Amino acid sequence: MRISILCSDPRHPVFPHLKEWADSHKAAHAVELVHETGRLSGGDMLFLVSCSELVDRGTRGKFRYSLVIHASDLPVGRGWSPHIWQVLEGKRRITVTLLEAGDQIDAGPIWAQEAFELEGHELADEINSKLFAVELSLMDFAVSNAGSVAPQAQNPSSATYYRKRTPEDSRLDPESTLAAQFDLLRVADPVRYPAFFEHRGHRYIVRIEKQRTPK
Repeated sequence: MRISILCSDPRHPVFPHLKEWADSHKAAHAVELVHETGRLSGGDMLFLVSCSELVDRGTRGKFRYSLVIHASDLPVGRGWSPHIWQVLEGKRRITVTLLEAGDQIDAGPIWAQEAFELEGHELADEINSKLFAVELSLMDFAVSNAGSVAPQAQNPSSATYYRKRTPEDSRLDPESTLAAQFDLLRVADPVRYPAFFEHRGHRYIVRIEKQRTPK
């Protein structure tokens, strides 16, 4: 099988995991990992993972299957950075959906869903570790079950949407408490979109890490 993976940002923390997945499947499949649609060569299966652009019908037409991995219980939570918004809402169970790509964002038929649990203390890297494991599991499912899946249409009347996050969404309030802003601190990408606050005419970057208990 000829498989392509499109991830828009090579700096995204999922990128190394996608590369590892691609390398581990090259014995059985021809796999490419790219960050621009113009680099896609076409084939049997296209995975859109942390892809910030809407891939047009012409590009999708180069593949037998074009699939999106989206971290919400669709049709609820279409849009951008869904798992981050859900953590900020206090959700502890995050559902990840494998669906067909289409002309409308996150609206295609659903192939499969898998969930992971959070305990409420995990930092960004720990949340990502759980999320990425499920995403790779769904990719394995797609490769193993392509041709036998019965996709389920979404109910458009149940759809909700998350807006795209910006660096400003990582802003902290210096007058508020750490406890009140802990969820914002722990979901902030410490490399690309770190938490910050402004005080006495200057901007300060805040990155946190968990102290590990010696074994």
